[in-house]
Amino acid sequence: MVTVFVLHQQSLQRLGLRMLLSSRPGLTVVGETADETEAIRTSDRLRPDVVLMDGSGLDSGGIETVRRLARSSRVLLLSPSGQDTDAYAAMRAGAGGFVLPDVTPDELASAVHAVAVGDVVISPSLTRELIDAVRSLRPAAAPERTHGIGTLTERERDVLTAVASGWSNAEIAERLHIAPTTVKSHVSNILTKTGARARVQLVPFAYENGLIRPTVTPLRTAAAPAPLPAAA
Repeated sequence: MVTVFVLHQQSLQRLGLRMLLSSRPGLTVVGETADETEAIRTSDRLRPDVVLMDGSGLDSGGIETVRRLARSSRVLLLSPSGQDTDAYAAMRAGAGGFVLPDVTPDELASAVHAVAVGDVVISPSLTRELIDAVRSLRPAAAPERTHGIGTLTERERDVLTAVASGWSNAEIAERLHIAPTTVKSHVSNILTKTGARARVQLVPFAYENGLIRPTVTPLRTAAAPAPLPAAA
């Protein structure tokens, strides 16, 4: 059973999200709040699998909330289109996925399940915006995140590229012809070498370090696998 905590400013939205998620098989909502401080406190105590958070108009305080929530839970943001820089900053802070507020109930439930197991979920319409944000912010952002790239083996770079493309461990194992346990070991090594706290932070790391060209279609949603982008 995947446990979910809802953080949203609007009470009607919280109620709707709670009712929707509670009605889905395999999901249970353990709480809700409009207060970010309370959400952090509750997340630390209950450790829900996923915190579903309103990502509209994220400021520096909101990004810090994402960072602190991500220490104990996966974070899935309801992020409106057109806020690419905010979404990119949230990804770097540890957000595990982004879906649009008009996502269908089935898509939202699928996204929650996917984020709960560590997969990266990004709505297709948000993907292009995130790539553009990576391209525009890369010169300023890259220096602090490049310390581990030179230590990666060739196979680890292959796995990192696949992770940044949104592939699950099972998909990586199948396409690279290695065992799923080997994929997990590679991902663990990559996290250690790059200093990333969570799998999702490997996505901007891969773009910032040129392992993936942002001129091709990256990533995938939980329902639509995409081909691996060309390595740089």
